[in-house]
Amino acid sequence: MSKRLFTSEAVSMGHPDKLADRISDSILDACLAQDPGSHVACETLVTTGLALIAGEIATSATVDYEAIVRRAIREVGYLDESWGIGADTCEVHNRLHEQSPDIAQGVNLVSSIGAGDQGLMFGYACTQTPELMPLPIALAHKITNRLTEARLSGEIDWLRPDSKSQVTIEYEGNKPVRIDTVVVSTQHNENISQEEIKQTVLERIVQPLLPADLIRGEYKTWINPTGKFVIGGPHGDCGLTGRKVIVDTYGGWAHHGGGAFSGKDATKVDRSGAYMARYIAKNIVAAGLADECEVQLAYAIGVDRPVSVMLNTSGTSKVDEGKLVELVKRHFDMTPKGIIDTLDLRRPIFVKTSSGGHFGRNDSEFTWERTDRADTLRQEAGL
Repeated sequence: MSKRLFTSEAVSMGHPDKLADRISDSILDACLAQDPGSHVACETLVTTGLALIAGEIATSATVDYEAIVRRAIREVGYLDESWGIGADTCEVHNRLHEQSPDIAQGVNLVSSIGAGDQGLMFGYACTQTPELMPLPIALAHKITNRLTEARLSGEIDWLRPDSKSQVTIEYEGNKPVRIDTVVVSTQHNENISQEEIKQTVLERIVQPLLPADLIRGEYKTWINPTGKFVIGGPHGDCGLTGRKVIVDTYGGWAHHGGGAFSGKDATKVDRSGAYMARYIAKNIVAAGLADECEVQLAYAIGVDRPVSVMLNTSGTSKVDEGKLVELVKRHFDMTPKGIIDTLDLRRPIFVKTSSGGHFGRNDSEFTWERTDRADTLRQEAGL
């Protein structure tokens, strides 16, 4: 069987794009906490000494947007303006305005909710990991999450908020067989040596997370390969909401529809449709109906039902794929209202999604990760 390499990357909550995502989702949550029917499309730009929020919001909530922005920056750990942005000292510019009535008339239907935009969304699941995710992105997230944990707890006191990881896995067919390469770049204090950074990151972050059965001989490691990473975050690179869509989903292993997630309420099917597609795919794989499954949904703006539903199991399905599509249509309400009700998406739960990925997590708020339909699907498929 032929061998191949596949690579995925992840970034920490202190990465400038993820800081922007966190601010946008913090504003969304603040609106939903007071008005669950809020319509929010909030975009954020962060750069040296500046956070700019813009977009469209329709809500009855009374929100101190500047305070929300500063709190999000503080939570991530940018406290010192000498790092390029400080929660208490940066400029905050607010350019939010009301949602377009042209969009609102298509979303606020009399008896349902129309899709907030046209578009296509993908969801995916596979048996590579217990969380039914592709292994490279799962490991990459674990590394950046562990870096964040070590920084916030004070366990490693020279870490700063911005970091990235990258994991390359060797496959035989679709089976992971060996760790090939691990790359970690982490922001740090000025007074720490590169040798100590490499040793600490390898011994306390990377090595404990790698599956022992996939370590076959030496694997390549690159720790801060540029040699220095003191300037980072929004000071090192401008950050924008929605620019890490592959990090947010499946690390490039599966398709992505193009729409970003953060800062959008659940009437925006870019987000809620992708959550439902993951929910469907995960239940199919959890039911044992396929070893991997990709689901595509597509919508037209103002229309409540998807214009198409596609399912691809790459030849691993135990039953006819046409039958699986019929099961999906029977057991999953894919209208925006059905998605919102099924997954309980009118709650302020979204700031958690802004780092660490939107999928493959066990947090109770991540309702799209449940496998509560698996038994029913298995029974009706006749397995």
